[in-house]
Amino acid sequence: MTAANPDPQNVLRMEIIADAKRHADRALGHAQRQSEELRNKGRAQVEQETRDRLEAARRQADSRRELILAGVAIEAARRRSARIESTLGGVLDEARQRLLAHQGFDYRDALARLAAEAVSRMAGTNFVLQLSEADRAALGDGLAEGVRRRVGLEGLQVTVAAEAAKIDGGVIVRDAEGRQVWDNSLRARLDRFWPILRREIGVRTSLAGRSAEKES
Repeated sequence: MTAANPDPQNVLRMEIIADAKRHADRALGHAQRQSEELRNKGRAQVEQETRDRLEAARRQADSRRELILAGVAIEAARRRSARIESTLGGVLDEARQRLLAHQGFDYRDALARLAAEAVSRMAGTNFVLQLSEADRAALGDGLAEGVRRRVGLEGLQVTVAAEAAKIDGGVIVRDAEGRQVWDNSLRARLDRFWPILRREIGVRTSLAGRSAEKES
């Protein structure tokens, strides 16, 4: 018994269907691969964008922290400077009060030294001392002679002016012609020396502050 011959049209149809299925399967596989690639690419892009945003946030946080720390340092320096200025102002006020009260030193001797210092630094041999009204009444008689002895210049003439100076203490020295004037009043003397004293006190205060910070 012989097998029936296959129908050529049926065979052709089956081959066309099989070929179409193969093309469809390849297209589907290609589409699936593209879809997976796109998903992977999208995931990587999202992850990269997330990393970029986190890095930007970190940089911004670091920048804010640095600004805050800088502001804290500036504020600390400002407060410390204010404390030092307050301390210096108190020292100046106390020094002025002690000077005017003649506290802690021999005022008569100090007055003679102030006058002698001025005379020694001025040209000439004839000088006039101007004192406050109170000092002129209490010390004027012997002050000129004391100044002459301290300076020790031959031919030196020193007198106390009849007119009192408008000062709280100390002495103003003039030459006889009035061309030279040396203000050694207590206030003027302190004002001239205060910048030097201020720097020294400021340095010592700064060192003391640093020492306290280390101990704490």
